[in-house]
Amino acid sequence: MTEQADYPDQNAPGAVPAAGPYYGPVAPRTNTLSIISLVTGFFCSVAAVITGHIALNQIKRTGEAGRGLAIAGLVLGYVGVGVTALLIVLAIVFATTFGLIFSSIVGNTSSVPSLDASGQIGAAYLDDGYLQAGSGDTIVDLYIDPMCPYCGQFELANGRAIATLVDDGSITVRVHALTFLDPASQGSDYSTRAANALTCEAAINPDSMLDYMAALFASQPAEGTTGLSDDELSALSTGAGSIDDCVATAPYADWSQQNTDDALTGPIPGAEIASIQGTPTVLVNGSQYQGPIDDPQAFVEFVVGAAS
Repeated sequence: MTEQADYPDQNAPGAVPAAGPYYGPVAPRTNTLSIISLVTGFFCSVAAVITGHIALNQIKRTGEAGRGLAIAGLVLGYVGVGVTALLIVLAIVFATTFGLIFSSIVGNTSSVPSLDASGQIGAAYLDDGYLQAGSGDTIVDLYIDPMCPYCGQFELANGRAIATLVDDGSITVRVHALTFLDPASQGSDYSTRAANALTCEAAINPDSMLDYMAALFASQPAEGTTGLSDDELSALSTGAGSIDDCVATAPYADWSQQNTDDALTGPIPGAEIASIQGTPTVLVNGSQYQGPIDDPQAFVEFVVGAAS
């Protein structure tokens, strides 16, 4: 008979239990939506934001891994959404601005005279640098600045006499609107804007050019102010044609400034003086009037004397 080996009784006191298989702690699985959020953050911002928030809620509830991935996806998503929104706003602003500029150019093409159309537009003699009224043999050149107070005094005293001499065919008036007092209008460049407006009236409503100049000086602003607005300059016109678009687009601003440079540097064709030193400067057949600016009788006598 075969003897059997004695095995310890596992249930006996002090017996050591038989060793079984050992399993370590199991790592939680990574949340699927957190991975999707991170991946879509590089090409679909909205999807990254949506899946990122859902992933965080699921992770909080289930204890899954992937919270960092979801947060990274959210960051990428929100950055992408912000950049996209900024680009859309910039595109809208650009399109709106371009549209306004384009419509302004197209809308004003037919109503604003072109400087390239001719050397003369209405009463504006662009090549010669002056605005003309009348056709008399005696030539009276008026060099004025719309903001110059002494020019205003001269116009108020002598404007009616000049208009009468123009109407009866005695003189031709050539108005040179200068802009050297632009610095005295708080940055609004009033002299240039007013000179442009006067030129607009001469070009569009040539017969009312002298009336507009009289109205311009009757409403003359003080030096050191911003002067009249463009709307106020347009409202001074009494001609049949609207000068609103011309005043707003200022096609004669550069022309007026160039005339100022030419007058201040000279020479003055056919004049006894080399250049214009101040305003008002009045030349009658090239001779400078140096009498009182507020005495119409003295001025008319000088005109008659120069013509004889």
